Amino acid sequence: MLARRDRASGELGAKLRDLGYDAGVAQAVVERLIAEKLVDDHRYVDNFLRYHASRGQGPLRIRQELRQAGLAGPLVEDAIAAHPDWIRGARNARIKKFGVSLPAAPAERARQMRFLGYRGFTSAEIRAALGWDVDTGVDEAGADGDDL
Repeated sequence: MLARRDRASGELGAKLRDLGYDAGVAQAVVERLIAEKLVDDHRYVDNFLRYHASRGQGPLRIRQELRQAGLAGPLVEDAIAAHPDWIRGARNARIKKFGVSLPAAPAERARQMRFLGYRGFTSAEIRAALGWDVDTGVDEAGADGDDL
Protein backbone atom coordinates (compact mmCIF):
# COMPACT_ATOMS: atom_id res chain seq x y z
CA MET A 1 0.00 0.00 0.00
CA LEU A 2 2.89 2.37 0.65
CA ALA A 3 4.43 1.74 -2.76
CA ARG A 4 1.68 3.67 -4.53
CA ARG A 5 1.52 6.74 -2.29
CA ASP A 6 2.26 8.02 1.18
CA ARG A 7 -0.43 7.30 3.77
CA ALA A 8 -1.32 8.61 7.20
CA SER A 9 -0.94 6.16 10.08
CA GLY A 10 -4.68 6.21 10.86
CA GLU A 11 -5.58 5.69 7.22
CA LEU A 12 -3.14 2.78 6.93
CA GLY A 13 -4.47 1.13 10.09
CA ALA A 14 -8.07 1.46 8.87
CA LYS A 15 -7.14 0.04 5.49
CA LEU A 16 -5.47 -2.98 7.11
CA ARG A 17 -8.52 -3.58 9.33
CA ASP A 18 -10.78 -3.31 6.27
CA LEU A 19 -8.69 -6.00 4.59
CA GLY A 20 -9.51 -8.32 7.48
CA TYR A 21 -6.46 -8.00 9.72
CA ASP A 22 -6.98 -8.03 13.48
CA ALA A 23 -6.94 -4.53 15.04
CA GLY A 24 -4.00 -5.45 17.28
CA VAL A 25 -1.96 -6.77 14.37
CA ALA A 26 -2.79 -3.70 12.26
CA GLN A 27 -1.72 -1.39 15.10
CA ALA A 28 1.54 -3.28 15.60
CA VAL A 29 2.34 -3.09 11.89
CA VAL A 30 1.63 0.64 11.78
CA GLU A 31 3.79 1.26 14.87
CA ARG A 32 6.67 -0.68 13.31
CA LEU A 33 6.36 1.27 10.06
CA ILE A 34 6.42 4.52 12.06
CA ALA A 35 9.54 3.36 13.92
CA GLU A 36 11.22 2.56 10.60
CA LYS A 37 10.15 5.99 9.30
CA LEU A 38 8.23 4.46 6.42
CA VAL A 39 5.08 6.13 7.73
CA ASP A 40 5.38 9.71 8.97
CA ASP A 41 2.28 11.74 9.74
CA HIS A 42 4.20 15.05 9.72
CA ARG A 43 5.50 14.35 6.24
CA TYR A 44 2.06 13.22 5.10
CA VAL A 45 0.36 16.38 6.40
CA ASP A 46 3.00 18.67 4.83
CA ASN A 47 2.77 16.95 1.45
CA PHE A 48 -1.03 16.79 1.56
CA LEU A 49 -1.36 20.45 2.49
CA ARG A 50 1.13 21.63 -0.12
CA TYR A 51 -0.51 19.58 -2.89
CA HIS A 52 -4.11 20.53 -2.12
CA ALA A 53 -3.32 24.20 -1.50
CA SER A 54 -1.59 24.35 -4.89
CA ARG A 55 -4.80 22.96 -6.43
CA GLY A 56 -6.79 25.90 -5.03
CA GLN A 57 -8.30 24.30 -1.95
CA GLY A 58 -8.68 26.21 1.29
CA PRO A 59 -7.89 25.42 4.91
CA LEU A 60 -11.39 24.28 5.88
CA ARG A 61 -11.57 21.65 3.16
CA ILE A 62 -8.00 20.48 3.74
CA ARG A 63 -8.65 20.15 7.47
CA GLN A 64 -11.78 18.08 6.78
CA GLU A 65 -9.98 15.76 4.36
CA LEU A 66 -7.13 15.25 6.84
CA ARG A 67 -9.69 14.31 9.50
CA GLN A 68 -11.11 11.73 7.11
CA ALA A 69 -7.57 10.33 6.75
CA GLY A 70 -7.44 9.88 10.53
CA LEU A 71 -5.41 12.98 11.39
CA ALA A 72 -6.49 15.82 13.64
CA GLY A 73 -5.30 18.01 16.46
CA PRO A 74 -2.17 20.12 16.80
CA LEU A 75 -0.35 18.40 13.95
CA VAL A 76 -2.96 19.51 11.42
CA GLU A 77 -3.67 22.89 13.02
CA ASP A 78 0.01 23.83 13.16
CA ALA A 79 0.53 22.88 9.52
CA ILE A 80 -2.49 24.90 8.39
CA ALA A 81 -1.44 27.90 10.48
CA ALA A 82 2.06 27.72 9.03
CA HIS A 83 0.83 27.93 5.43
CA PRO A 84 2.03 31.30 4.14
CA ASP A 85 -0.97 32.82 2.40
CA TRP A 86 -4.48 31.42 2.17
CA ILE A 87 -5.82 34.72 0.80
CA ARG A 88 -3.51 34.50 -2.19
CA GLY A 89 -4.72 30.92 -2.75
CA ALA A 90 -8.35 32.09 -2.70
CA ARG A 91 -7.55 34.90 -5.16
CA ASN A 92 -5.73 32.51 -7.48
CA ALA A 93 -8.61 30.01 -7.39
CA ARG A 94 -11.11 32.80 -8.14
CA ILE A 95 -9.02 34.18 -10.99
CA LYS A 96 -8.48 30.73 -12.50
CA LYS A 97 -12.23 30.04 -12.52
CA PHE A 98 -13.72 33.48 -13.22
CA GLY A 99 -10.97 35.69 -14.64
CA VAL A 100 -9.19 38.75 -13.34
CA SER A 101 -12.06 41.26 -13.17
CA LEU A 102 -13.94 41.45 -9.90
CA PRO A 103 -17.70 40.77 -9.99
CA ALA A 104 -19.91 43.83 -10.16
CA ALA A 105 -23.35 42.23 -9.94
CA PRO A 106 -24.49 40.85 -6.59
CA ALA A 107 -25.58 37.58 -8.18
CA GLU A 108 -22.13 37.01 -9.69
CA ARG A 109 -20.46 37.97 -6.41
CA ALA A 110 -22.64 35.44 -4.57
CA ARG A 111 -21.78 32.78 -7.17
CA GLN A 112 -18.06 33.36 -6.68
CA MET A 113 -18.47 33.36 -2.91
CA ARG A 114 -20.23 29.98 -3.05
CA PHE A 115 -17.47 28.60 -5.25
CA LEU A 116 -14.74 29.71 -2.85
CA GLY A 117 -16.74 28.45 0.12
CA TYR A 118 -17.03 25.05 -1.53
CA ARG A 119 -13.27 25.08 -2.09
CA GLY A 120 -12.84 25.45 1.68
CA PHE A 121 -11.88 29.07 2.23
CA THR A 122 -13.01 31.05 5.27
CA SER A 123 -15.36 34.02 4.93
CA ALA A 124 -12.50 36.46 5.61
CA GLU A 125 -10.39 34.86 2.87
CA ILE A 126 -13.34 34.93 0.47
CA ARG A 127 -14.02 38.60 1.16
CA ALA A 128 -10.36 39.45 0.61
CA ALA A 129 -10.27 37.44 -2.64
CA LEU A 130 -13.27 39.41 -3.88
CA GLY A 131 -11.56 42.71 -3.21
CA TRP A 132 -13.08 43.57 0.15
CA ASP A 133 -10.90 45.21 2.75
CA VAL A 134 -11.37 42.77 5.61
CA ASP A 135 -10.56 45.38 8.25
CA THR A 136 -12.95 48.12 7.06
CA GLY A 137 -15.64 46.14 5.19
CA VAL A 138 -15.29 48.30 2.08
CA ASP A 139 -14.79 46.94 -1.42
CA GLU A 140 -12.45 48.42 -4.03
CA ALA A 141 -15.32 50.38 -5.58
CA GLY A 142 -16.05 52.06 -2.24
CA ALA A 143 -19.38 50.41 -1.39
CA ASP A 144 -19.85 49.05 2.10
CA GLY A 145 -20.00 45.31 2.71
CA ASP A 146 -23.60 45.12 3.94
CA ASP A 147 -24.92 43.35 0.82
CA LEU A 148 -22.74 40.32 1.47
